[in-house]
Amino acid sequence: MTKGLLKRMLALLAAAALGLTTLAPAMAAPARIKDIVDIEGVRDNQLVGYGLVVGLNGTGDRLNNSPFTRQSLIAMLERMGVNTRGEVLRTANVAAVMVTANLPPFATQGTRIDVTVSAMGDASSLQGGTLLVTPLLGADGEAYAIAQGPVLINGFSAEGDAASVVSGVPTTGLVSSGGLIEREINFALGAQHSVRLALKNPDLTTSRRIALAINDLIGLPVAIPTDPANVRVSLPEHFNGNIVDLLTDIEQLVVQTDQVARIVINENSGIIVIGSEVRVSSVAIAHANLTISIAESPNIVQPEPFSDGVTAVEPRTQIDVMEDGTQLAVVPESISLQELVDGLNALGISPRDLIAILQAVKASGALQAEIEVI
Repeated sequence: MTKGLLKRMLALLAAAALGLTTLAPAMAAPARIKDIVDIEGVRDNQLVGYGLVVGLNGTGDRLNNSPFTRQSLIAMLERMGVNTRGEVLRTANVAAVMVTANLPPFATQGTRIDVTVSAMGDASSLQGGTLLVTPLLGADGEAYAIAQGPVLINGFSAEGDAASVVSGVPTTGLVSSGGLIEREINFALGAQHSVRLALKNPDLTTSRRIALAINDLIGLPVAIPTDPANVRVSLPEHFNGNIVDLLTDIEQLVVQTDQVARIVINENSGIIVIGSEVRVSSVAIAHANLTISIAESPNIVQPEPFSDGVTAVEPRTQIDVMEDGTQLAVVPESISLQELVDGLNALGISPRDLIAILQAVKASGALQAEIEVI
């Protein structure tokens, strides 16, 4: 095989002209335990609520099209002692919104959090609006926080009689420190005698290495890998401290992470991520580019002079099909990522063609890696 032909075949597997090919870092990279695991019980809780944003400059919901906004506005005014039932409401300065937030772990009562506000109806912008008092509920239906405050948005919209412009998403905004925690989620981490370390990227080898590193530090078999995703850590007897002290000691330990060979493909954007452990067995590949061009050149037909005919358009279409053939070439066995990198950009093919080639090589059994399409 010639050197040029080898580069061409390498490019068929790893190059994407006009697209983006990202090469993943080495899988066996050192990392702190703190960065690759989550601790059991230390987690956020999602909150959600329904509320009203007022003070909009005519960019709110149209009440005729948003009955939920109308009902919410009437109910809010009744709580304030104003009876508007049966009246015609025409305001466009109010918008119904969904309010979301994350309740951090160990957050105490009175702590403030950021909340996100998103329009539900046909409001065109939340700029300049103020969120009214909105209870934020957890999955159990209980209120854990109260949100209120001015809405800040990153986008804007403007329009005239014949044109309009929209930048960003003006119907979604942020109320900075607008959520006030009213109820705490009790979890006594320091009172636990054992915890689970959940791997963010489950792998048998990595979980075993984590357990070995912890046991080497403590000098006792306090860590046991129960499965690829979890490592059970127990508080040893006569330890000078509680489970928090133990976790503080072990979270700075550095271990070599490991992952299966994987290729991640996003067909919509053309992004391809190739792991360092990807290998290609000996395989023969041929690739041909098919180009179809369609040209429309309609012919104008004029009627005879002094006749009753009318001018007509006669369609005329020209279709050309061109296929660029290529020779069948053999890719040597055990091509590594470095060799794939060496062939990048040697041949210009579209990301969609590259994706098809990778899937075909995988189907043949020559690609020693998983393909994940997102």
